[in-house]
Amino acid sequence: MIFLDAAATTPVRREVVDAMWPHLTGAFGNPSSHHTLGEAAAAALAGARAAVAGVLGCRQGEVVFTSGGTEADNLAVKGIALARQAANPGLNRVVISAVEHPAVEESARYLERFHGFVVDVVPVDATGTVTPDALAGMLRPETALVSIMYANNEVGTIQPIAALAELAHRHGIPFHTDAVQAAGWQPLDTKALGVDAMSISGHKLGAPKGCGMLFVRSRTRLEPVIHGGGQERGRRSGTENVAGAVGLATALTLATDRQPEQQARVAALRDRFIGAVAAAVPDAVLTGHPTERLPSVASFCFPGTSGESLLLELERQGVVCSSGSACAAGSDAPSPVLTALGISAEVAQTAVRFSFDASVTGEDLDKAADAVRSAVARVRSLGAGQAH
Repeated sequence: MIFLDAAATTPVRREVVDAMWPHLTGAFGNPSSHHTLGEAAAAALAGARAAVAGVLGCRQGEVVFTSGGTEADNLAVKGIALARQAANPGLNRVVISAVEHPAVEESARYLERFHGFVVDVVPVDATGTVTPDALAGMLRPETALVSIMYANNEVGTIQPIAALAELAHRHGIPFHTDAVQAAGWQPLDTKALGVDAMSISGHKLGAPKGCGMLFVRSRTRLEPVIHGGGQERGRRSGTENVAGAVGLATALTLATDRQPEQQARVAALRDRFIGAVAAAVPDAVLTGHPTERLPSVASFCFPGTSGESLLLELERQGVVCSSGSACAAGSDAPSPVLTALGISAEVAQTAVRFSFDASVTGEDLDKAADAVRSAVARVRSLGAGQAH
């Protein structure tokens, strides 16, 4: 099997399992307990927090561990907007892009339904990019928060986050970015990016599902969405997942240590794969930005096919990939991300996303390109037969 669905999840790295194992077995204490086992757990949690802060270039107290990227997005969007509205009831708008992950979009819609917010949606261009001019047209004195993802999970387009954050700050508006897909591939220095909050998920990096974090800059108002014992400095209650925090920190550190080397190698393989698919299927449509895209994502529409049929045929040939976001499972509607790029609903339903982790090889992608050629030909021939 050639696994090309790393944007959905990645295998857990052995180094991560080894780092987590003691905290799943003998060192099982609650970090809030004042005894030897609890103190050991608290020390491990503090070490994980320090490691994450080191990668992000932030203070340790600005790291909030969560159950994953979705919770981190919810905490950022709801938490910052509600806290700012409580301090100033006139702040009742949030800005998101047209290509956000559902965790951000649905959090904004919750604010709209239950707290009287207006959701302003910034359009993207045909490459999936939010331009500073487009964002500027959406900012209002009533805007409580801007949330724009760092890199898109379906088409891989990378947004100009530093420029967008600077624009928001000129209007006195805090800026959050969902960096779930960017982590491990793009720089995460929070000072250089200028963001006030940033979400990361462990299972996209080689850690297990169920661990993530939110960076929240000091002095950023934040209303918790999970209440209880006041863990994480009162920002996220619940007994901490010590093993998950250690796993996330280990995976993030490992991904960052070799980032420039991995990024260049995988980007070259991605470009070779895109060229091979374009040669094999001349009418294939590459989606997303042609150059400002993640090294790990190559996404296409194949007009005249069915995306779901292509996925089945590719898996039959040993290639596992996806039709887009794994978070829209069970939906047969065209991707809102692709239609936001101006792609017709009919063509959007032919989408296939190939996404890689750092272990991908040229041989894997050469075989995958051959499989794409034969899968498209087979699906089109079956469709033509059914038409007759």
